[in-house]
Amino acid sequence: MDVRLSAEQQALGDSVARVIDDLGPRTVQQLDDPERARRLDAAISAAGWRELRSALDDGSPLASGVEVSIVAEELGRGLADAPLLGPTLAAELRRLADAPAATSVETVALAPDLSKIAWVESGVAGPDSVAIDAQGAESALALAPASTSVSGGLQLVTVPLRRVEERIDLTQWTGAPAAGSVPRPVVEQGRVLDAEALDRWTALGLTVTSADLVGVMDGAVQLACAYARERRQYGVPVGSFQAVQHLLADAFVAMEGSRSLTLYAAWAVDALGSADALTAAATAKAYSSRAARSVCETVIQVHGGIGNTWECIAHVYLRRALASTEVLGGVGPSLARVLSGVQLSDGTWRDDGLR
Repeated sequence: MDVRLSAEQQALGDSVARVIDDLGPRTVQQLDDPERARRLDAAISAAGWRELRSALDDGSPLASGVEVSIVAEELGRGLADAPLLGPTLAAELRRLADAPAATSVETVALAPDLSKIAWVESGVAGPDSVAIDAQGAESALALAPASTSVSGGLQLVTVPLRRVEERIDLTQWTGAPAAGSVPRPVVEQGRVLDAEALDRWTALGLTVTSADLVGVMDGAVQLACAYARERRQYGVPVGSFQAVQHLLADAFVAMEGSRSLTLYAAWAVDALGSADALTAAATAKAYSSRAARSVCETVIQVHGGIGNTWECIAHVYLRRALASTEVLGGVGPSLARVLSGVQLSDGTWRDDGLR
């Protein structure tokens, strides 16, 4: 693979950066500004960034996993309080199932532990399933056994949502099935989903959440560096202290390592087979999840006492990192996926460089 971004990809990243720098929250107080949030949501919608995985006439996605990751990283850096992950994964499910595009904002429902997409059994949506990134969404996609005779096939169903008020991440809302809701099959689904399709969908989900974590780390490190330049102790900036420099240098290295793994996973989403794409994505998610928590805690430490207060936005980065880590599995589940992807049925290991 060519690790260099094309001119078009660089321009895409610059465009997202300008939007989030202009309309993203810069303080905790700005998270309560509905007009700013509305303008950010409108800008993302107008740019079409939520439809990047919509199907073209030949069934291929409008944009690759790399472009989606570029958008996700920049929005994560700016703590965007507008949906991207949920609608993107919903669009990917519809593309893989050859189903018509959604006519309104839509997200996906995950199992209670967030490890996989939710299943609907006996025509009833699981009451404990969680709809991620649910701002503005009235429904979520879930899976149900297909009504056709295809063995093991799965079909898409839509589940009406209600908003859940309690949340860890202050930048994103979650939803749950509305009381007494009855899931409805997605009309005109052209093909049932199999295990390979779900692996490829999971690979995209892990990659986009990894990109979000990279962006969160980037924004948090920038926040800490700016504070270290401005905050003075003993007559000098605290950033001149070697201990602080080491903390920030380690955080930067962890962020760049996560970015490299995520870029490879984003390329693999479309370029490799579903099993290898899932292994690459799980590797990126395991590394990024561990790094993001460490980086965000380091940023709070660099801020000193003010870093532990509500007014300092550092805790918002940590909250988002913790929430993104759990989507489709954090360190442990991702490492388990890596091992299952490189170990053969006879207990031996694949000798292809993935170990």
